[in-house]
Amino acid sequence: MLQLNVKNETSRLRAVILGTAESNGPTPEEHEAYDPKSLEHIKAGTYPKEEDMTKEIEALHNVFKKYGVEVYQPEIIENYNQIFSRDIGFVIDDVFIKANILPDRERELEAIQYVIDKMDPAKVVRPPQEVHIEGGDVILWDDHIFIGTYKGRDYKDYITARTNMEGVQFIKEMFPHKKVREFDLVKSRIEPRDNALHLDCCFQPVGKDKGVIYRGGFRDESDYMYLVDLFGHDNLFHIEREEMYHMTSNFFSIGQDIVVIEKNFGRLKTWLLDNGFTVEEVPYAEISKQEGLLRCSTLPLIRD
Repeated sequence: MLQLNVKNETSRLRAVILGTAESNGPTPEEHEAYDPKSLEHIKAGTYPKEEDMTKEIEALHNVFKKYGVEVYQPEIIENYNQIFSRDIGFVIDDVFIKANILPDRERELEAIQYVIDKMDPAKVVRPPQEVHIEGGDVILWDDHIFIGTYKGRDYKDYITARTNMEGVQFIKEMFPHKKVREFDLVKSRIEPRDNALHLDCCFQPVGKDKGVIYRGGFRDESDYMYLVDLFGHDNLFHIEREEMYHMTSNFFSIGQDIVVIEKNFGRLKTWLLDNGFTVEEVPYAEISKQEGLLRCSTLPLIRD
């Protein structure tokens, strides 16, 4: 039986579901793109190749091996994108919550059923149909739960709006002892530089009391200020629009002082090293072309 335990983003990682790029399928047609960044690369003929993405995931897998993390991967579905395991579910405390994802992605949950079977069935939850919530929008910070959402009246017109207010309410009711705070994110169907697909595209905590943030990712200045007040301005590393586009805030913590980043993030690396972190660098620039990075392709199950 898997004893699920995730209370924050930075405690020592013991078990994780890592996405796979094997049998990823052909380059999608333009109308099949789920996000503006994928669309940009489909149009430009620079959409990532399976062999390159497989190498990138292998590099991350090797870092997990180095730190003794138990790694599960989805069963392979032929010609199907299974990289972003964070979208399909997430753990809060000792509860696994299945995401109500875009309908065509339901098979991704079936591919990790063998892992779900190792969990206490009483601790596996499927929200009601009207609840939309994806793991990239859910960030845990001990007694806080931060949730990215989109409050625009045109929510249903945006394929890039992944978590609705019903999703926020669902988490509030399930975890009444936590401080649940939602953040209204900037969305765009056409310009990836102005699209915070999930909360982890514009904010993520690191270490004990620090974070990486993109001010322009929040539709409401008060949401940004809430995090500045909570963490302290000097504890936040501010990234620029182009850095947000390259997914700089989408790193992944193996421990409070161990952070995995994409190897091109020089400014972030310097800041992390200056603040006493151990930095593991992996190539992930090809996977990033699908508007997802290290946090998106990992689903932590157990942290100390």
